[in-house]
Amino acid sequence: MTIDAAHGAPPSTGAQSPSAPPELVQLLTPEGERVEHPEYDVDLTADEIKSLYRDLVIVRRLDQEALALTRQGELGVWASLLGQEAAQIGSGRALRPNDMAFPSYREHGVAWCRDVDPVKVLGLFRGVNHSGWDPKEHNFHLYTIVIGSQSLHAAGYAMGIQRDGGEDAAIVYFGDGATSQGDVNEAFVWSAAQNAPIVFFCQNNQWAISEPLERQSRIPLYRRAEGFGFPGIRVDGNDVFAVLAVTRKALDNARSGQGPTLIEAFTYRMGAHTTTDDPTRYRLQAELEAWKLKDPIERVKAYLVKNQMADKEYFESIDDEAKQIGSDLRRRCLELPDPEATAIWENVYATDHSLLAGERDQFTSYLGSFEEVTR
Repeated sequence: MTIDAAHGAPPSTGAQSPSAPPELVQLLTPEGERVEHPEYDVDLTADEIKSLYRDLVIVRRLDQEALALTRQGELGVWASLLGQEAAQIGSGRALRPNDMAFPSYREHGVAWCRDVDPVKVLGLFRGVNHSGWDPKEHNFHLYTIVIGSQSLHAAGYAMGIQRDGGEDAAIVYFGDGATSQGDVNEAFVWSAAQNAPIVFFCQNNQWAISEPLERQSRIPLYRRAEGFGFPGIRVDGNDVFAVLAVTRKALDNARSGQGPTLIEAFTYRMGAHTTTDDPTRYRLQAELEAWKLKDPIERVKAYLVKNQMADKEYFESIDDEAKQIGSDLRRRCLELPDPEATAIWENVYATDHSLLAGERDQFTSYLGSFEEVTR
């Protein structure tokens, strides 16, 4: 598959008229130049842009710390977001407080935007909790490992908002690989039929583990929405301005009764699928190098510099803050206490469950047998 050098997107599958909007929504080029789009725009102050830059830098640093902890045996596994920061920060900052987000297992940047303590995210991958945050407190659901199943959870939640007469929306995150799952397509069907207030946010990072995009779809992923009866849009997933603008509009449409939208954030997974994966076995280094030129952080930095909105001291202060936050995360992660052995049975069901109780009692008895032997 060829890549368009200017936008980092595949060529369009069909001809477009001169007046038609470009297939890829982009407001900030990889070189940090601001561009216009006929349907999407965002008006940001210098402080707001600097805040987005801070988010991007800190989230990347947190990701780096988690990756290092995994390599040192302190986490069981880690799914890096490297390269996808703009897709997550842009969409996360588009959410209102009462909107509900449903992540997969890589949305560490969205978790940051929803004020989830990063150490609670690491606790899940360290194996000391069941995802240690309260979804209701943060309006950010627990991570979902089963590919695509969160799309049905989100569709049901959105239908609940609708039936309760609410004015909020739901957003659900998944990757390009999840679009091949039945659950995602069933969520499309239900949401379209019910006109549910939901945004489907696909982070198309080009690789479903080792399976390239062209082996999963013969058309751009955003165009799949047409077959289900709702709009789809492709956005430059490395452009935090464009992602923010597109997601805001999709959420506004959902809240105003216009139903679902599918957003395809066209981005790239710079690292491995998880720390158990070796991407050098299935993709070329040249591909990775080409995408490094579209780095989401560097383009915002270039924009700030070109428009004299920030100086060297500002960037150094953000780097220092990110380093401090990362060091604090590492310390707190290593201090996480191991749970009691029976804690695995807690917070599974809202009410008593006979099968679960039987398993817990059997395991408790098994543990007790070791105590009898040592007496």
